[in-house]
Amino acid sequence: MLINLKNIILFGYHGCLSEEKKLGQKYELDVQLKIKNDVDLKFDDISKTVDYIIVYNLVKEIFQKKSYNLIETAAMVLSDTLLERLDIVEEVTIRIRKPHAPIEGHFSEIEVEITRIKNNE
Repeated sequence: MLINLKNIILFGYHGCLSEEKKLGQKYELDVQLKIKNDVDLKFDDISKTVDYIIVYNLVKEIFQKKSYNLIETAAMVLSDTLLERLDIVEEVTIRIRKPHAPIEGHFSEIEVEITRIKNNE
């Protein structure tokens, strides 16, 4: 089963340029959670799955707590934290879009994507 939170819009101060760190900008994030196959949903009980509010608040807290030079690093930290804190999640994909990257040229956005899988050792 997959759970997707799409196009979360958050303000952050990420980037390698001093202007990005000083002024900040809007980012768009997608979070995809792959849930373990043995999750029993027949009782219609939220404690048996992932609470979307918890996921959203965790993503927001992590993304806005620190300034990253690379959105790639922010995506890795987000995915690793979600895997660590959500027991029934076995895989996380994070996409971060930077619609207003300071690049001279015409493009709609810069996007990074990372997928991390829980290590079950």
